[in-house]
Amino acid sequence: MALSRIWAAFILIAIAVATVRYAFMPADREIFAQMVTGKTGDTVRLASPVVVGVAAGPAYTVQKADGLIETCKNAVNLSLGLIGIMALFMGLVSIAEAAGGMRFLARVTGPFFSKLFPEVPRGHPAMGHMVMNFSANLLGLDNAATPFALKAMDSLQEINPDKDKASNSQIMFLCLHASGLQVVPVSMIALRASMHAPDPTDVFVPIVIATFITTVASMCIVAAWQRINVFQWAILLWVGGISILMTALVLFLRSLSADDVQSFSRALSGGLILLIFFLIVGAAVYKKIDIFGAFVLGAKGGFETAVRIIPYLVGMLAAISLLRVSGTFDLVMGGIRHLAAFFGADTRWVDGMPTALIKPLTAAGARGMLVDTTLAHGVNSFAARLSTTMQGSSETAFYVVAVYFGSVAIRNTRYALPAMLLAELVSVISSILLCYLFFGSVA
Repeated sequence: MALSRIWAAFILIAIAVATVRYAFMPADREIFAQMVTGKTGDTVRLASPVVVGVAAGPAYTVQKADGLIETCKNAVNLSLGLIGIMALFMGLVSIAEAAGGMRFLARVTGPFFSKLFPEVPRGHPAMGHMVMNFSANLLGLDNAATPFALKAMDSLQEINPDKDKASNSQIMFLCLHASGLQVVPVSMIALRASMHAPDPTDVFVPIVIATFITTVASMCIVAAWQRINVFQWAILLWVGGISILMTALVLFLRSLSADDVQSFSRALSGGLILLIFFLIVGAAVYKKIDIFGAFVLGAKGGFETAVRIIPYLVGMLAAISLLRVSGTFDLVMGGIRHLAAFFGADTRWVDGMPTALIKPLTAAGARGMLVDTTLAHGVNSFAARLSTTMQGSSETAFYVVAVYFGSVAIRNTRYALPAMLLAELVSVISSILLCYLFFGSVA
């Protein structure tokens, strides 16, 4: 199983790198303690260096990532923090199912999704759940997207003939979900605004284009694995229609000022969530179903799902913690920089790579790297804009695999993770090319 091998490789590589540092770098005598009990922000005393035979004063550094124990605590807190929002939205989904909303969405999108998900029966509620998830992602409604995705995975698991192994439909769905297609990158605009960027929206178009490229790449990669012909009229018409709508929205938002973009985006996001509430509850009232009873039934499932994903999340984040604290990422970054310099290539893009390397592993870590890059190089630097584009153009692959497959107790994820990482590579390359296109003259 690909995920099991990758997880084991992460742990072995991290421990091997830490052992080499401990054995050959006298200043890193605390590396093992940092990996186990250290916390982000800890002041770590390095071993005293020797200068001309005389011991110099102690040197200190700051730990940039949590060790194993703190990471496991954070993983549990993260899962528990999902309970409230998941209970709310999964309760809402339960009302929608009872009112026939999921089947209605399935009929509307059937001509398109039946081509990408041939194993899913026509009119199956899973189609509606996937549509709700993609719609939430498209508009940057992260809080709503997660419960919808978990419900979609649960629905797809019902028709999965092998309950321990990921089905083709589950892999296609999660790869499309991980591509993070969106047209309103609210969080990235808000982050740049909070760091006093003169034009926080200057990364808007590169992010939208990069995430669309990543989504199309994800679809094509998985379709090739599953031998699905993407050059069918139903697929081409839907992709073309979405492209036109995205272009129109981008052009409209580009005509607004930075403050107006943020205001419109927040109003659109909040308004759509309330509209979803209104439509679902209104339909339930019309159908005369037990609204609150359906809500409570779905909310119970949200609680159970949030608890069920804890072991998977703890295991994945623990391996990522070892990689970060051991210095493996720093080693990889140094190698990339030297390789680029050796071939005489422009190395400005390397400064944005920490975000790209950590993004498949942890969204919080990638955001931290983005902030660190912005502070180090300046909010209007090429590196800061590249990091922002990378952060906004895809989801966290390992988190997606751990949480969503864990929610339905699937251990054999087949080729899901390699497909997501290939799409992530497309995201990185397209982000770099787009940033050179839009910001190539920036230092």
